[in-house]
Amino acid sequence: MKVDEIPNPSVAQLAELPRQIGFVPSVVSDPKVLSLDQIRKYNEEGYLMPFQGLDREESRELRAFFDGVLAAFIELGRTSYSINTAHLRFARIYELVHHPKLVSVVADLLGPNVVCWGSHFFCKMPRDGKRVPWHQDSTYWPLSPTKTVTVWLAIDDADPENANMKFISKSHLHGLIDYDLTNDVDTVLDLAVKNPTSYGEGEVDVTLTAGQFSVHSDLLLHGSEANLSDRRRCGLTIRYAASDVTTWYDWHKKGIVVRGENVSGAWANPPCPDH
Repeated sequence: MKVDEIPNPSVAQLAELPRQIGFVPSVVSDPKVLSLDQIRKYNEEGYLMPFQGLDREESRELRAFFDGVLAAFIELGRTSYSINTAHLRFARIYELVHHPKLVSVVADLLGPNVVCWGSHFFCKMPRDGKRVPWHQDSTYWPLSPTKTVTVWLAIDDADPENANMKFISKSHLHGLIDYDLTNDVDTVLDLAVKNPTSYGEGEVDVTLTAGQFSVHSDLLLHGSEANLSDRRRCGLTIRYAASDVTTWYDWHKKGIVVRGENVSGAWANPPCPDH
């Protein structure tokens, strides 16, 4: 099966799945790179940041790689938001999701057995006018239990001027939050949570420089405004899960083992693409 043939289930299909939805706190007691205070903060607030993932040369090289990919996708008539499952399309990203500075932080939250099942470039072009409504990632995913951590790796500097991502601290403790369907042409996603601040302790700007990354729970509310600046804002989201997580709709075919063992035995663990 090709990458683009792996289906994205509908809201109705997801509702029929026997998913266990609720925050699964980290119980790692002997972290290798995080402190116990950081693990406690993650459990309480649903995110951690910033971390230094890539050095200056690595950041420059990744930005140059993405510039080439973006140009190719636009030439094919695709948008800057359409470059998904990148670890199964490009050897460069397959290798990147194994980066020890990324995986070591994630393993201190999820435990020793980790898979990467998703990677998506979220690129807001200058003045593109599209916003990402407040949402929880787990709403869209046929995974159970909810034990995925997202790494948001900055390719460009991200700050309030060019519409950085925002979190609602502690919103991950509310389980799956009600949402509305939206047909707003100026939004990237079709589901939106109203009154997000009622589920936590206010908005938190995810301000990062290129090469830095944040991590957040799959149940944490997050979103971003439209980029009205003259600067691009691109990040690579990398989705890591504990390898005992169950999937449906062939999503196991996306998963590669990046640390430890394939505990469930279900993840396909495909080889590195040859390009």
